Amino acid sequence: MAELLNNLEDSLTVNFCHHANDPIVGFPMHTDYQQYKMYLADTGLFVTLAFWDKSATENVIYQKLLSDKLSADLGYVYENLVAQMLTAQGNRLFYHTWPTESGKHNYEIDFLLSRGNKIVPIEVKSTGYKTHVSLDMFCHKFSQRISYRYLFYTKDLKVENDGMCYIPMYMEMFV
Repeated sequence: MAELLNNLEDSLTVNFCHHANDPIVGFPMHTDYQQYKMYLADTGLFVTLAFWDKSATENVIYQKLLSDKLSADLGYVYENLVAQMLTAQGNRLFYHTWPTESGKHNYEIDFLLSRGNKIVPIEVKSTGYKTHVSLDMFCHKFSQRISYRYLFYTKDLKVENDGMCYIPMYMEMFV
């Protein structure tokens, strides 16, 4: 299995996002390489494959997707898009999960970046951007390690007084 995953990574068709066990600068020193998320390196191909339920994908799907009128869970698409853009900028991809107080599910930070001697947590939302419990809990837990915190979403640029930066997807390249 490891050889197959290495071949996929070497083919540059996928981007791996590895679990950072301890979210601190120097992610590779604290990474669990057995826990990972895999993204397609080409988001357009991902969309085609995700909606490929017959021999040809209809253009109406792309039109609805581009006009934000497709009634589907697009969280995967936006997360894949951010992964592709972060990788294109030369970033290695890391994420972090930890159990909630109840232990019934996990909190998850979609991406972690290292900037100087601090880290930058990133949450990606396709809808429901006003609640970001995982990001809030992460920032509370690791407040001394964080420089900025970003939430990528489909609305306009907005910066809150508490330091939360809401970034439109198309502005990811400036992070």
